[in-house]
Amino acid sequence: MLRSAMGARAVFLVGFMGSGKNTVGQELARRLRWDFVDLDREIERREQRTIPEIFRLHGEPVFRLAETAALHDLLDHSSGRNRVFALGGGAFVEERNRTLLRQWPTIFLDAPVEELWRRCQCDGIERPLQKSLAQFALLREERLPSYRQASITIETHSKDPAYICSEIESMLRLTEESESQATNSVEQANRPAPPNSSSTES
Repeated sequence: MLRSAMGARAVFLVGFMGSGKNTVGQELARRLRWDFVDLDREIERREQRTIPEIFRLHGEPVFRLAETAALHDLLDHSSGRNRVFALGGGAFVEERNRTLLRQWPTIFLDAPVEELWRRCQCDGIERPLQKSLAQFALLREERLPSYRQASITIETHSKDPAYICSEIESMLRLTEESESQATNSVEQANRPAPPNSSSTES
């Protein structure tokens, strides 16, 4: 697992609309005791507008620029904390974003298009690029070559978030690292303090 200059680790979840990036990301972060970052929410915080509003007022090209800027700043100004990132459906399609993430583990969460569509229909989230099922399926097909450049692909069909997280942990050996880190922390906490070596000058 790679680390930033400050020693932090990160995992990036990518995939199409409805693939479960936020649900899985929050569960993975909880299990590992890492921070969770939703890139779309970060964009909204920076731009002071919702993503649908950005699309309506400025169009997709402006949104993509804001998306890259937010991702770049998150990577450039690491807090030193380990983080799980959920990227928007189109983020990993942009070559400049894939370049930014080249040295980090990226996980493509995939599922059949019918299941992705059903999930999107049920979650009540407004998605500017979710229109008809035919358009939805075509867009997914166009993006698949980009998604498949991720470090790891995990099929999420009929799997619950906990099971998907266990697959990610196993593939990236995250559980072992977390346990080792926890053990080291306990050992350091229990280590006796060194004797006071200060002396009074005569």
